[in-house]
Amino acid sequence: MRVASSLPSASPLGAPAWARRAPSLARSGSARALARVWALAIAAIACGPGTGPSQPAAGASTPRSPTTIEIDAPPAVEIAGSTGDEAPAATPALVVDPTIRWIAAGGGSTPESNQHSIEQDLALAAEVFGGGGLILFAGGPGSEGVQVQDPAPRGDPVLAALAELFAPRGGRDAHYRRTTLDAAGPASADEVLGALRGALAGPGAGPLIFYIAGHGDIGESPRDNAVGLWGQGALRVHELAEVVDAGARPLALVVTTCFSGGFAELAFAGADPRQGAAPGDRCGLFAATWDLEASGCDPSPDRRAHEGYGIHFLHALRGEDREGAPLPTGSIDLDGDGVVTLLEAHTRARIAGAGLDVPTTTSERWLREVAPGEGPLAPWPTPEDDAVVAHLGVALGIAGRPDAARTELERIEAEIDGRNDALVAAQADEDAAYRRAAATILSRWPVLDDPWHPDFSDMFARQRGAIAEHLERDPALVAYREARAAVDHLHLEIGDLRGSAARYERLARAQESRLLAGRLARRGGPEWAHYRRLLACERTPWPAPRRTPP
Repeated sequence: MRVASSLPSASPLGAPAWARRAPSLARSGSARALARVWALAIAAIACGPGTGPSQPAAGASTPRSPTTIEIDAPPAVEIAGSTGDEAPAATPALVVDPTIRWIAAGGGSTPESNQHSIEQDLALAAEVFGGGGLILFAGGPGSEGVQVQDPAPRGDPVLAALAELFAPRGGRDAHYRRTTLDAAGPASADEVLGALRGALAGPGAGPLIFYIAGHGDIGESPRDNAVGLWGQGALRVHELAEVVDAGARPLALVVTTCFSGGFAELAFAGADPRQGAAPGDRCGLFAATWDLEASGCDPSPDRRAHEGYGIHFLHALRGEDREGAPLPTGSIDLDGDGVVTLLEAHTRARIAGAGLDVPTTTSERWLREVAPGEGPLAPWPTPEDDAVVAHLGVALGIAGRPDAARTELERIEAEIDGRNDALVAAQADEDAAYRRAAATILSRWPVLDDPWHPDFSDMFARQRGAIAEHLERDPALVAYREARAAVDHLHLEIGDLRGSAARYERLARAQESRLLAGRLARRGGPEWAHYRRLLACERTPWPAPRRTPP
């Protein structure tokens, strides 16, 4: 199944996500598959500048009703920041101490996917993790690539309208400034993998925390999923597995991107379930399952507007809510041992997250691969899943009804399926309306869709008033704006529904994980032992203890 859309991919990697075949189709039915395919272009996704289900995705047009075009340019808006005349200092070759405690890497593959919230999340990670770590960010120290939302529109509105018609692209409503992070280097694929190899070489250094923030891309299978990195590069699951398999040190991976659950394949050697359990002690905690998006990546300069797994997870490690206010100890320290583990912070994100996130872990992935699908249970404590079930059951008004979450999730996804049917029809109308509108304007101004053409500047300067009037009044363009507004509205409706579905899916997965753990505990054996090993890694306390070399 291939899906056409007027929206560009929120991910800079490979083919547009909306044009990919949905891997969940074969196992989840048409409603669920279509919902997840179309979610690649909906609003408020973690791979786009949304703050919640009602915000547009990266590169998506802002929903709007047909409006008139202002011919007079708006007043200039002063943007704080550097002029860009000073080149950043050259970054020396990175040498990584093998006893380093953590690495935080992130940013986008290009400036337009380098939103302000990613920088802020990495700054928070450095603050929470403390000394003994390093940051790799976007283009490196001193780079100018942090995208910040403009407080008001800038530039010539007629040019902006033409750009939106002929070459829509994210980031035109934002400016760029120099990073404030004390980055050790760029977050390119070479630098990230090189730093990781160096850090994993120290077997006596204790567990390494590897935190990744940015944008994810879905692959043909979970092990093909990727995180976009600077320079239009990518870190794919199976590539990371090669480095981690060769490492000598325990690793706890935290990934906050869309489709980050693909990295849960690190539970297996080579990120391949056919190869069995992975060697060594490694685990991961992720903002979303391998085939779902997550919330985040917001260019807004207002930190209070940001939403996403990372902000909940990092604050929870300090015993705080997402605003930084202290929480009752028992609401995060679930076992009452006086320390917060990575898995307990992850649990807080599952409970408190307000966006599209459906977080998962390597232990969850292992359970779903090896645990019996039915059969008797053995008692096994699951405090983290218990907390999710208890809190979300009450919040959703279905406490004590074990089948209600899955039933409600199926109802919402059926509703999404209906919206998808309407969306397909609306996009066909939009495409037809666009062709008619483009034809009318290009019949009068043949190079108006090519600002690099040598005739463009002179023609635009002489004909700007006539072009503006045409954009405002031409019936074909009015019809196109109406058709586009209908498509945008449906995208937002689907985004709102996906946001509602996320909490039911978190609850349903927690219920399923408890059952699977009980069945695997009853069966025992090496697969049960590896599950406990994954859990022990995910329950790493922070600050993580150092090991004294022998």
